[in-house]
Amino acid sequence: MQTFENNTEPTRDMRHPVRPLLPAMVNGARQKCPKCGEGQLFQRYLKVHDSCKVCGEELHHHRADDAPAYFTIAIVGKIIVGFFVWLELAYEPPFWVHAALWTPLIFLMALSFLTVIKGAVIGLQWANYMHGFDPNFEEGEDIEKPHDASLSKPGVM
Repeated sequence: MQTFENNTEPTRDMRHPVRPLLPAMVNGARQKCPKCGEGQLFQRYLKVHDSCKVCGEELHHHRADDAPAYFTIAIVGKIIVGFFVWLELAYEPPFWVHAALWTPLIFLMALSFLTVIKGAVIGLQWANYMHGFDPNFEEGEDIEKPHDASLSKPGVM
């Protein structure tokens, strides 16, 4: 068992306190601030508040980008294809039934899952100190720096 000197709170890398991942992602999925779970995460459909109105945590750092869309497509696709195949094998309906049933369901599911998944991704980033959620992060800073200066010089072995 790892011990920590001076009764300090355990940390991942001894620079930051641990932020619990699951509660942060659940708060984000509920469209609440990943830190306090009280303030609203979104000011519009997918537009994130710059900071939490309750606890003041800055949220503008997030870099959810395309991840929520990819996860939404994967999840909705698996659900729809599963039910599509089941319906086809069980009842063999005509094509127009498939089109009338699955087209609106795909749109409704995708639009409803997107905010939930984006909130969870923002919670994940906050809990792991990713991007600007790390107080030591500087804009333009390389994510991974070489440990040995000679490795970064071309032609040096």
